[in-house]
Amino acid sequence: MEHEAFRIVGTPRFGGILVVSDHASNRVPDDIDLGIAPSLLEQHVAIDIGVGAIGEIMAGNPGISAFQGNVSRLVCDFNRDEHLPSVVPIASDGHAIPGNALDHAGHEARLARFFRPYHAALAATIEAAPPALILSLHSFTPQLASSDEPRPWHVGILYNEDDRAARRAIPLLEAEGLNVGDQQPYSGRLLNATMNRHAEADGRPYLGIEIRQDLIADPSAQRAWADRLVRIANLIAIALEG
Repeated sequence: MEHEAFRIVGTPRFGGILVVSDHASNRVPDDIDLGIAPSLLEQHVAIDIGVGAIGEIMAGNPGISAFQGNVSRLVCDFNRDEHLPSVVPIASDGHAIPGNALDHAGHEARLARFFRPYHAALAATIEAAPPALILSLHSFTPQLASSDEPRPWHVGILYNEDDRAARRAIPLLEAEGLNVGDQQPYSGRLLNATMNRHAEADGRPYLGIEIRQDLIADPSAQRAWADRLVRIANLIAIALEG
């Protein structure tokens, strides 16, 4: 199923695993001019590199489906609270986005066209087929352009108050020889809007996963990570039901 704001890969199943990727796409609709260089759309400010492909691969497995954002986060950032200006960012990691300097009517139109349909559809998907686990999948850049600090973690686990799945995921990932960030490279208590709304608020188990982008930049690496996450997510879902 595909909509301008989102797409669903696979068939959501009751008691299955739903992989949610707010920033899976770098698509900009033809009628929107962000006023940026096209090359910027290939960078982390526009898309979570690698996660769209990983979600698609994961959704090829029984009981797993993927719900993905279908426009660039520069068009509309779905992982923000609606009232925040950053939902339609005017700048990202030092890059100005002049086409997002909208008046109130333009900002409201962007929300009505993308943000609200995305979240309404995600809520309906979860309600129609409640999953055993929601996996919020993102990726992060090895180093921000606005910072000199490298990010050494291979993968980060994010959560807010509900850490049921996170506490199970961290040792499983560490057992794979990975450098795992617990609330790194940033905290899920500060940046968890989609999961706060669709999982935390209703007590639904979820896991926030951030993979470093240089580790998932090509198809073979994306396949390897998808296989790893299928295995680990299934183990966590089973443990949560026990």
